[in-house]
Amino acid sequence: MNKVKKGYVRPLDLKTGRIDMGHGAGGKAMAQLIDELFARAFANDYLAQGDDGTVLPAPEPGERLVMATDAHVVSPLFFPGGDIGCLSVHGTINDVAVMGARPLYLAASFILEEGFPLADLKRIVDSMAAASREAGVPVVTGDTKVVEQGKGDGVFITTTGVGALPAGRALSGAQAQPGDVILVSGTLGDHGMAIMAQRESLAFESEIASDTAALHGLIADLLAAVPTVRVLRDPTRGGLATTLNEIATQSGVGMTLEEKAIPVREQVDAACELLGLDPLYVANEGKLVVIVPPEAADAALAALRDHPLGREAARIGEVTADPNAFVQIRTSFGGKRMVDWLSGEQLPRIC
Repeated sequence: MNKVKKGYVRPLDLKTGRIDMGHGAGGKAMAQLIDELFARAFANDYLAQGDDGTVLPAPEPGERLVMATDAHVVSPLFFPGGDIGCLSVHGTINDVAVMGARPLYLAASFILEEGFPLADLKRIVDSMAAASREAGVPVVTGDTKVVEQGKGDGVFITTTGVGALPAGRALSGAQAQPGDVILVSGTLGDHGMAIMAQRESLAFESEIASDTAALHGLIADLLAAVPTVRVLRDPTRGGLATTLNEIATQSGVGMTLEEKAIPVREQVDAACELLGLDPLYVANEGKLVVIVPPEAADAALAALRDHPLGREAARIGEVTADPNAFVQIRTSFGGKRMVDWLSGEQLPRIC
């Protein structure tokens, strides 16, 4: 940074400036980056404490704390429907919320590559800030590091979330029981195919956009209407298929899905067919898997459909008694096939 007079540093050039090693060195350049970009975007009383951590108020009496953390390495950084910024906020809020907790606070850590445009960083940080404000979950502390050019990929973001779990509430992948009903909150594969269409320069009559969204409002409405929900999960990497296999293994049960009932957008299905992918394994960032007792299924489906993020919710299958914990799907031809664990990584750098 060029000083024009003692004690004064020129403002960050957020249009044409770039990250340099000084922005991660702990000196004035780093302080300026934090003050003029991060602190302004995420401004709140907790962040303004300015210490290595932040002092936060305790949750309500009887509540327990839930904590989740997630690293985001998506490529490309910007995609239809979102970017790495809002994705990093939504993903961690959702990880807290599917535990049944009320998301309270976020921490954010940035690894920046030398030479990364400040304009792009500002766009990402502004997107994070907007997502945080919309969700009502502030970023209260964070960290910034810079690596040499060629040793990163623009920006990686790790977010950590803390939430409050009400007394008596316990949701877990280990609680599915035979006879339970499996619901999803909407169409599958939107996020993963938005990323892949961008990477592969695929054009469709209707653009495929990521479904990235914070789901805590939808979850709160669902749990208020149906407190007997047994399992909530967000089917991100590995998609619906991997998520259901994880739950089946945790609970020691099987599952049978109805292929005709699983909602997939026409353009997503077409993109999957073109790329040789199965939409059941494609990542989602704004969808919910819900497992409920059979007597609560109709009420749960109605609660999901009453929320803007759950209007395309569907009943897609049921939990079965199966010591092998197999997940199967009844095809449109009347037969059954296995929906096995994902082997390897079908879509790298997807979130």
